[in-house]
Amino acid sequence: MSRAPETLAIGQIGAGLAQKGDRFVASAVNGWLQGRTMYGGASTFLAYCAIRKAMPDLPLLRAAQIGFVAPVGADVEIAVSIMRQGKNISQIQTDLFCDGTLAQRGMWIFGGARPTNGSVSASKLADLIPVEERETIPTPDGMHFLRNLEMRYAEAEGGERPGVVRRWIRLKDRGGLDPLGELLLLGDALPPGSIREMERKGPISSINWAFTLLGDSPGTRDGWWLLETASNHMADGFDSETLRMWNADGVEVMRGLQSVAIFG
Repeated sequence: MSRAPETLAIGQIGAGLAQKGDRFVASAVNGWLQGRTMYGGASTFLAYCAIRKAMPDLPLLRAAQIGFVAPVGADVEIAVSIMRQGKNISQIQTDLFCDGTLAQRGMWIFGGARPTNGSVSASKLADLIPVEERETIPTPDGMHFLRNLEMRYAEAEGGERPGVVRRWIRLKDRGGLDPLGELLLLGDALPPGSIREMERKGPISSINWAFTLLGDSPGTRDGWWLLETASNHMADGFDSETLRMWNADGVEVMRGLQSVAIFG
């Protein structure tokens, strides 16, 4: 018996994007919804997969800026266009449509390696608590996309910091994913650190996500990645967040900034 579309691994969904005219189409991505929109990491991952299908010879992804324009449903169409293609760097735009409405726009930077002219190594955490020593977090009710993930606590007991959330995360089914695709899929998985400072419960919504990849060959142990969101400033219904991601050995692999709308 074939699996229902909503149970397909996200790697299979990305690999199976069908081309329809000048767009790539994904249908029934139901397992990655959160409320009335798709989890931002999943929609970003699908846009990346569309680029790779349209232009498989591009060099490595280096950075991106993603704008979450409107709610993204389970059925999407993705248009890919070249903004500029130079000798070393290519800048690509993706437009993701849902029900005919622009729902997400991405500006992506791909670049090949150049001869090294000095170097700065990615930072390594000094206070890392190995994932093997941490306990599992039950999946919260109502967060459908989190069913695809395993999560563990990352802070020491009693070590939570104001405006900061840090968690170990692993994808349950990693089939069909390349390392960079996996980082995109998981890099936005945590709620903003400002959720710890909200005076009353209310909805939150990511407005954008800009990130830079640190290195060109991310790898980890047993699929575990350490994520952190930290509020830089929260007031008047808006929040600025720094997002960081490390591998299981505590080496940083991604860093980003995000604007978040705080409702309620």
